[in-house]
Amino acid sequence: METLKVAIEARWRREEEQRQIHDPVPLPVRWDAAPATLMDSWLNIGGEAELDGRLDQVVELYRKVGSRRLVVLGRAGSGKTVLTTRFVLDLLSSKNAADPVPVIFSLGSWHPERVGLRDWLAEQLTRDHPFLGAPGPSGGTVAAALVDSQRVLPVLDGFDEIAAGLHRPALNALNTTTLPLLLTSRVDEYRDAVEGTDVLTSAAAVVLADLTCDDLADYLPRTTRKAGPAGNVWKPVLDEVRNGGALASVLTTPLMVALARRIYSDTPDHDPAALLNFATADEIERHLLGSFVPAVYGAEAERVQPWLCHLAGHLTRLGTYDLAWWQFGTSAKVTGLAVGTAVGLADLVLETAVVGALTARGVLFAAMIGLATGLSFGVAHWYVVRTAPLEPVRTRLRLRGRVGKRVWSRGLLGLGFAGAVGGAYALLLGMMIWLFTSGLKTPVDVMMDVGVFAPVFGLGGALVFGLVAALEAPLDVRSAGSPGDVIETNRRHVLRLVVVMAPVFAGFVVTATEAALGGLRALGVGVGWTSTSALALGLVGGIGSGLAYVLSLTAWGQWVVFARVWLPLTGRLPWRLPDFLDDAYRRGVLRRAGAVYQFRHARLQEHFARLR
Repeated sequence: METLKVAIEARWRREEEQRQIHDPVPLPVRWDAAPATLMDSWLNIGGEAELDGRLDQVVELYRKVGSRRLVVLGRAGSGKTVLTTRFVLDLLSSKNAADPVPVIFSLGSWHPERVGLRDWLAEQLTRDHPFLGAPGPSGGTVAAALVDSQRVLPVLDGFDEIAAGLHRPALNALNTTTLPLLLTSRVDEYRDAVEGTDVLTSAAAVVLADLTCDDLADYLPRTTRKAGPAGNVWKPVLDEVRNGGALASVLTTPLMVALARRIYSDTPDHDPAALLNFATADEIERHLLGSFVPAVYGAEAERVQPWLCHLAGHLTRLGTYDLAWWQFGTSAKVTGLAVGTAVGLADLVLETAVVGALTARGVLFAAMIGLATGLSFGVAHWYVVRTAPLEPVRTRLRLRGRVGKRVWSRGLLGLGFAGAVGGAYALLLGMMIWLFTSGLKTPVDVMMDVGVFAPVFGLGGALVFGLVAALEAPLDVRSAGSPGDVIETNRRHVLRLVVVMAPVFAGFVVTATEAALGGLRALGVGVGWTSTSALALGLVGGIGSGLAYVLSLTAWGQWVVFARVWLPLTGRLPWRLPDFLDDAYRRGVLRRAGAVYQFRHARLQEHFARLR
């Protein structure tokens, strides 16, 4: 528990610093009691209390609620995320050993009709804090045990970000539990869900208030020392706000004020009086959203903006706000192309090394082997991801129950697709003999080769695919849970599996081929294969199968194919993508939420998605 507390506190203190929450002072966030139609009866909540307050009283507010179930409502950019961050840090700093550990969960990735709340919470905990994937006291994971024992307090951020059509099922699912929690949402989405179902059982509710003219007058002049004709450069803007109108209606949320501050206070030669040139609230908001990246990146903005637009469009198509490194793309065609290219090149290098020269026969055979393998594993990739994307593996060596089913499933997958590669290999071999030698294999000879190599490769594929599925283990307990750390940990994990997989497959192919050839010779059937040929076949098969498995059937392989090669090659993302994402995080364009990135705010993602 102490390790989790330290990790949570360190993460959200960094996030506050990145967002300049305390530079120079926090923007005031206040709230009032929500309408009675959006909250449960005080008889169910437990003890009636005044619900109005301000940011530094959020833990006090929560403790007033007897049920420990609180809903925080507000319009876009009203400060809900700022409030949840402050709630987590203040509750952790209270040093009350009886308090559960508050953990922020972004609800946008929850599909309530596919997975229950408790299971989803445990999955998210394990994703962001891999050490919680260790065995728990009752046979599950530590994460599941913490959720079930209410040692973790779910801070559910973004009820409105759940996919369209799922708000009512989500509210129903929340009402099947008695877990203490804090839930945030935009007002309209929560009201619609309540009208279609019911309020969140036993939950009090508050609504965040708009910033006032006095709030802006106390904050904006303190963010810069730049002076205008009448004093601080913000004076004309503040005068206009006092007069009401479009600008006054826009600068009522912390998001818009933070954007204005970044564009005009933190950027030389930018005069906030430019805000007076816009007639409507929509024009002002689009200006602030559109000027944010140029203010942050300066001369680099024109180069960077198409990449941000691609990321925003990609997330919008997925229906999520979580930029997960293992979900940058999925395509059977691209995956098959990557597998075929990698295996073909590996075969060409190995054959050239054995022959001692690069030959036309070697090039053509490598191309054909690459084509056959690419087609087979492209289809295998489609088969595996047709229901769910590949994710970083978090299973254990256990051959019963669900894991045992996974071993059998992957084994059958290996049997089918590796067998197809073996059969294709035999057919291509016959074609090579016909093209480059004076000999000609008869149909019987070719079918005999197919009869040997299809089952040998298939059984070898079943063996190693099943073995890999059984050996897949939780991510390294030392992982800090940041995107970069999880990528690196998964990379090591995948490569360790390949180190096991390739020799096992190669050894099986050599042994099984020798046994098959020996059986044929004993039956008096003439074969042209030798032990050296079988060894070369095993070596090529082992390396090729390892490459094919990694690129098509692992999360890290898909990261390499799409994020590091295909998307940069097609100009949609930069070649140094990890550096770009980390730089965007440091500049405040992205934020981190455990093992994933998110745009600084949903409004910013929506803005870039529209620009595509």
